[in-house]
Amino acid sequence: MNWILLIIAGLFETGFAICLGKAQQSEGKESIYWWIGFVACLFISMFLMYKSISGETAIPIGTAYAVWTGIGAVGGVIAGIFIFKEPVIFWRMFFVFTLIASVIGLKFVSQ
Repeated sequence: MNWILLIIAGLFETGFAICLGKAQQSEGKESIYWWIGFVACLFISMFLMYKSISGETAIPIGTAYAVWTGIGAVGGVIAGIFIFKEPVIFWRMFFVFTLIASVIGLKFVSQ
């Protein structure tokens, strides 16, 4: 269950990165809504990460933080490509896939 919470926390980390990017691109009331989304995603992400490192089946903080930031980083790159129209180049995708492999590796060598 803690791994599921951690994965969801990483997805909300991606959410707050997207909200931050959209808030930067917008003005007025729309910007305020994106800032509210940013704060909500940030809170949910941090809370779920806290829950994943707590309890009997807690994930070690070093592993949890690495997985959380890895999910957020990959999600940020994917959001950048599809939402913010950032370029897709070979080396960028190569390192994204190595990051994904590293996160999966951490899952297999951890509790």
